[in-house]
Amino acid sequence: MRASIARRAAELKHERFARARNVVGRTSSVGGVVWPRSGPALSHAGAGIPVCEGATMKIDLSGKTALVTGSTAGIGHAIARGLAAAGARVVINGRRPESVAAAVAALRAEVPGATADGVAADVATEAGCAALIAAVPAPDILVNNAGIFEPKDFFAIDDEDWLRFFTVNVLSGVRLARAAMAGMLTRGWGRIVFISSESGVQIPKEMIHYGVTKTAQLGLSRGLAELTAGTGVTVNAVLPGPTRSDGVEPFLAAMARETGGSVEDMARDFVKQHRPTSLLQRFATVEEVANMVVYVCSKEAAATNGAALRVDGGVVRSIV
Repeated sequence: MRASIARRAAELKHERFARARNVVGRTSSVGGVVWPRSGPALSHAGAGIPVCEGATMKIDLSGKTALVTGSTAGIGHAIARGLAAAGARVVINGRRPESVAAAVAALRAEVPGATADGVAADVATEAGCAALIAAVPAPDILVNNAGIFEPKDFFAIDDEDWLRFFTVNVLSGVRLARAAMAGMLTRGWGRIVFISSESGVQIPKEMIHYGVTKTAQLGLSRGLAELTAGTGVTVNAVLPGPTRSDGVEPFLAAMARETGGSVEDMARDFVKQHRPTSLLQRFATVEEVANMVVYVCSKEAAATNGAALRVDGGVVRSIV
């Protein structure tokens, strides 16, 4: 009897492996980008469930409206570009009408056929948030990317600075989520993403006020996620590490002038000196951060909710 059971178990294992091997040579597509995949199929030994390396994933956000704050440049613009490439209608936001118009034009050129609009509104103010929601009353996707940072000695940070950082980095997201999330819950689908930072986990001594607001975003994101239980809405935070965005370039250029080195040397040396735990050992690109955000906003990411997802290049020395 035991021998017969063992033989049948071996047969089933062989059949699962054979089925898995039959699925090879497919392509994987994320956000419309396709990579050829090859090699033997894999089997998850613990669960006995075939995991096919050639499986296809295509992120399709057609019919969804995505609002990305602070998206005229840098990480925000890369996120908007990625969402547009996945088929979403994207709303660009910034403070100045001219920069918003330029960013919309750039996005349409970068993603032919993209549906992109722009709204100039200062999300650091209550009136600005109200104007933005009035223009985009029912976003399916809300990416709270707008934020400020500034290295400053703790003893020189006065109450006005603390309030300014909290208003821009935290309260803007509170106001927009409060306005947009109820509709998402009613419709049964939605994505809210807060762009936090690894500085919210490892508070930098040179800008404690910034780090504290990024920690607050993590708490806010998790708290809002608790309100989504049993729905198709998710709320997550994405934590970039050192990222070579538009705002970093002038900083690197100034360092290069002071030292007589190149901008590329400064970029490499900065990470090694100031973020020595980085496993990436370089600045991340804005596209690398945007890739994570686009996935989190997708239908495929339905099981990712209430998470703090690091795109920090391994700066944070933690296994969870």
